[in-house]
Amino acid sequence: QATVTDRVVGFGLVAFSLVLFVYYTLWIIVLPFIDSNHGIHRYFLPREYAVIIPVVAGLLLVLFIGVFIMVVMWKSRKPAKKSD
Repeated sequence: QATVTDRVVGFGLVAFSLVLFVYYTLWIIVLPFIDSNHGIHRYFLPREYAVIIPVVAGLLLVLFIGVFIMVVMWKSRKPAKKSD
């Protein structure tokens, strides 16, 4: 059974992901069809960041996964046996 803390953390992560998804979807799909003079453009970053941010996030994810795998493999390595 999940504790109350687990549920709150899970709900927070789902809510954060939903907000991020809606923001990114509006930024990439809807915003190009709105006139550039409209005030809603103030709430969004410049369009270049729409590519830069996911690429950097993906590279960081691959880096962290690689480091995690390296640490797990390093810790599970058995010491070499010396032959006399």
